[in-house]
Amino acid sequence: MSNTQDIEFLLTLETVIASRRGARIEDSYTAKLLAAGTARIAQKVGEEGVELALASVQGQRDEILLEASDLIYHLLVMLHNHELSLADVVRELKARHN
Repeated sequence: MSNTQDIEFLLTLETVIASRRGARIEDSYTAKLLAAGTARIAQKVGEEGVELALASVQGQRDEILLEASDLIYHLLVMLHNHELSLADVVRELKARHN
């Protein structure tokens, strides 16, 4: 898989997350998380961020990868919950870079 395809997967994941809104919570963790609301989503982002930081301090490369993946997923859920996207984040990063 090329770097472009790797990055494009994040866009695919955004689409999957959006498709889970309103799905049966028994069938989808994402649907359950979205139904739980902003506070629960924020809690998960915080938990995953702390777990990533701890894995980093401990130098656990495998755990860093797992926790970074969890954090990115939950961040995408948070963005969707606020009607924002990865593209919005990229635009903000570009604006800061200039």
